[in-house]
Amino acid sequence: MSATWRGIFTIPQTPFDEQGQLDETSLRREIDFCLACGAHGIVMPVLASEFFVLTDDERQRITDIVIEQVDHRVPVVIGTAGVSKEHAVALSRYANARGADAVIAMPPYIVKAPTAGVFAYYQAISDTIDIPIFIQNATPPLGSSLSPSVLNQLVSDIEHVEYLKEEVTPAGHQITALLAMNNPKLKGVFGGAGGRFMLSELERGACGFMPACGLTDVYVSIWEAWTQGNQDRARCLFNVLLPVLNLETVFGVALVKEILRRRGVIASATVRKPDALALDDFDLRELERTLEEIKPFWRV
Repeated sequence: MSATWRGIFTIPQTPFDEQGQLDETSLRREIDFCLACGAHGIVMPVLASEFFVLTDDERQRITDIVIEQVDHRVPVVIGTAGVSKEHAVALSRYANARGADAVIAMPPYIVKAPTAGVFAYYQAISDTIDIPIFIQNATPPLGSSLSPSVLNQLVSDIEHVEYLKEEVTPAGHQITALLAMNNPKLKGVFGGAGGRFMLSELERGACGFMPACGLTDVYVSIWEAWTQGNQDRARCLFNVLLPVLNLETVFGVALVKEILRRRGVIASATVRKPDALALDDFDLRELERTLEEIKPFWRV
């Protein structure tokens, strides 16, 4: 039986050099940055890591680097979503063998599976590993928007499914519905969507969050304030964070990588995501202003 996990399980970006190749030095520095910020867990590679533009060799190399660099300091959750159950099984088997503490996977994300196929997919993953599975429930085009009843049944029926990451809009309603089912096998529901609704989701009973890692230290401070009973401070910190979250809603991974570059964590903000919007000079000035307001709350 695995431990019960809570807190900020942050998502490193996949750093690329100017030629678009995996930058392993920056990745190791990014992992150390996340841990110095107080992250309670590391999750990679997933949507915020641009996993869908990585080769399988790159995904396996990232798995090796993350597990090695974390070195048992916090739980490591490896993203193993595949285009088929065979693909996800191969990635999950590799993560398990290399020492991951858990895996996280969306259902097949190109050709979507019917409900029976979703069950078969997670059953196949569970049959090949002996560590917990997180189901990531996200909206299309990559996600499948599974209903609370289907998610609850997956938890009940499949041995290693123990956690959910919920980010189907409105995620708060989904979290409330899931927790109301009182499934004793469900160890927790994590929030996603960059933590934009984390205060409401905390009130609903979310056990943690999986945001992109550019401001991990601020997320950790919000979590600590809330769990220590200082909800007013948590709200004040969240309100300082909110302008950056608004920008992240538009620019996504490009914005987070620019933050990490400015913080000296990664060498380049290069993205592979084909539809990524570039920040223009006005956007960069606005980012600079918002970061100046947040800097007093950085730990690193």
